[in-house]
Amino acid sequence: MKFSAALSLLAVTGASAFAPAAKAPSTTQLAMSDYRTSVRDNVDVGVGGPLAGAMGGRDLADIWDNSSPVIVQGGSLRTWSFANPSIESVQVLLKTEGRPLDADVELWQGPDNTPHKMRVYVEDGALRTFNAVIGTPRGPNTVAIRNIGQLEFPLDAVVRPDRDDGLASGIASVATRSETIQGGALRTYPFNPTVDSVAIILKTDGRPLNARIELLQGPNNNKQVVELYTEDGLDRPFFAIVETPGSGNVVRVVNTAPVEFPLYASVDAYRVGGGMDWPDDGLMIGRAF
Repeated sequence: MKFSAALSLLAVTGASAFAPAAKAPSTTQLAMSDYRTSVRDNVDVGVGGPLAGAMGGRDLADIWDNSSPVIVQGGSLRTWSFANPSIESVQVLLKTEGRPLDADVELWQGPDNTPHKMRVYVEDGALRTFNAVIGTPRGPNTVAIRNIGQLEFPLDAVVRPDRDDGLASGIASVATRSETIQGGALRTYPFNPTVDSVAIILKTDGRPLNARIELLQGPNNNKQVVELYTEDGLDRPFFAIVETPGSGNVVRVVNTAPVEFPLYASVDAYRVGGGMDWPDDGLMIGRAF
C-alpha cells in the first residue's frame, strides 16, 4: 500500500516537472525613470534616443501666435535676462516682414563671458524665419540680439524659455541619425521638395564647437547662413529649424574648427508637407504638374 502511494506521488511530481511555468502578470506601466526629461541631458539626442520617433514636431506658427515679439531696429541692441537657474535652454526666433535679416546673437553669463555666439543672415526673413534653441545652464543668463542691418531693416524677435516639451524636444523627436564631421570638413544634405523644414542638431563631446550652417538653393546661392560658436558643445548643444520652401534645397554644415575638434551633426526633415504652397520662384526642377 505504501509502495503504491509512493509510485503515485512520483508520477505526479514527474508530470509537474514538464508542465509550463506560470506566466508572470503583464503590466503596461512605463518606467519613467529610464527616460531623461531634460533634452540637454539626453546623451542620445541626435542618434535616435528615447525622444526620437514622431515626424512633425512643434508648429512654429503657434509659437509666434502665442508670444509677443519685440521689434529690434536696425543698429540697435536688445537683451533678455533669465535669473532662474532652472531654465536650461531658451528659444530664439527671428523674422522680418520680407526684408533681409542680419543679426548677432550672444549668450552672456557673467562679466566678459560669452559662452555662445551666432552670426545670422537670412535673405528673406518672412519666407525663412530663424528658429533656434541655445543652452543656458547654471543661470543667471542674458541673451543679447544686435540688429547689425541698416535702419531700414528692422526685425522681430521672440526669446523665451524652452521647456522639456518645447522646441528642442520637437527637434530631437525627428533626429534619426548622427554623423561625425571632422575639423575642416563639411557635409551636405539635399532634401526633397516636399520637405518644408529641416531639424539640425550640432554637438561635441565637451570641446568647443565652431561651425557654419548654410541653406543653399542653386549653385552658390545662400538663402540662410549661421556662423556658430559654443564654448562647450556637450553642455550647450545647438538646436535649429531651417525652413526650406521651394525645390533644390541643400543644407551644408561646415566644421570651421581645427582637426582636433570634431562635431556630431544630425540633419533630418522636420516637417513634410504636400509641396503645394511653394512660392513662384521660377524653379521648375522636380515639380509635378
